[in-house]
Amino acid sequence: MDHHDEKAHGVRITARGPRAAIEVDGSRLDPGSLSGYTISHQEGEPPHVVLYVENDDAVEFEGLARVAVARPVPIELTVAEFLAAIDPEELESAVLARPDLDTGPYSLTRAMLTQLGEWARGD
Repeated sequence: MDHHDEKAHGVRITARGPRAAIEVDGSRLDPGSLSGYTISHQEGEPPHVVLYVENDDAVEFEGLARVAVARPVPIELTVAEFLAAIDPEELESAVLARPDLDTGPYSLTRAMLTQLGEWARGD
């Protein structure tokens, strides 16, 4: 890890159950100022930590993971974007080819919802 990277910060996260204590460069963050965090890491790169803030003025950083501050995206926007990206012809073709499609009441709708769920999970 390159300790000379100016964008890198020392990060310590101690998680116990649903709570976590987070320190950036030795300073503990107010737990009420954050709604969550994610950590990702790719070989050859420092870990990447994203902190989700509750309000803009509650978190302060001075500036060894890369730290980004983000607001959570409302689930409604994520779902709306996902549905807007669905090609109706592709959905219909996939559903009509499903082995679990039957002829009972609401079977087409059930199959479409199942297919959309599988696509959302990346199946």
